[in-house]
Amino acid sequence: MRISKERMKELLENDRFPRSAKYDPEWVLKGWMGPNVLWLTEWLCEKMELKPGMRVLDMGCGKALSSAFLAREFGLRVWANDLWISPTENWQRIREAGLENQICPIYAEAHSLPYAENFFDAIVCLDSYQYYGTDDLYLKYFQKYVRPGGQIGIVVAGLARDFDGPVPEHLTAPRKNGGPFWSDECWCFHTGDWWHNLWERTGLVEVEIADAMPDGWRFWLQYEKACAEAGTLLFPSEEETLEADAGRYLAMIRVVGRRKQ
Repeated sequence: MRISKERMKELLENDRFPRSAKYDPEWVLKGWMGPNVLWLTEWLCEKMELKPGMRVLDMGCGKALSSAFLAREFGLRVWANDLWISPTENWQRIREAGLENQICPIYAEAHSLPYAENFFDAIVCLDSYQYYGTDDLYLKYFQKYVRPGGQIGIVVAGLARDFDGPVPEHLTAPRKNGGPFWSDECWCFHTGDWWHNLWERTGLVEVEIADAMPDGWRFWLQYEKACAEAGTLLFPSEEETLEADAGRYLAMIRVVGRRKQ
């Protein structure tokens, strides 16, 4: 890290997320894998019914920061599932956090999950569900792992509104630090209404909320700037695109559904 702890704390200061503010800023900045996952988790949990001792799947947990937040803030037992980060690496972070009795790191692909049906009391997924969950049939597979009456909650990168025509030029223009923001994989970005319709029409869950984070682009930008200054970004910064877009299209979308009986 190339900046002081005091500067790290200053860069992450955000009154909107008081729970997240309690965590070591260096740990948070080193955990970069997209938008600030603690802020996303805190926002999602405002609409979820989480009680101590519940079994929770943290799907696509990345470096397990969200898993640590869930375990520490709500007293949950968490299965930290990821495909790209090894469970051995996450286990080291879990042990360093003193949460080895609450979090179990798992390596599994989204279409080949090793869990018993009806096992989890709730499922959360932060900034990964868009990469596999847009399939019309995926929710039918995924929802069977949560008990009837249990909640499934996701936060995904998406759109505040649909494009009126082609992808806006500011999203496809080359950036100074690399290629364009918009690539083929961005076609998984959708609005809250799109996600609501996808889930609701299955008849498998009752959608309780599908909305966009107010000022989400500003928070996304804040974390990008902080990680850029700290030197923890793994890919070119999205700062230029987020500033050009200014919330016109890019957004963080939250969806919470409850599995029907």
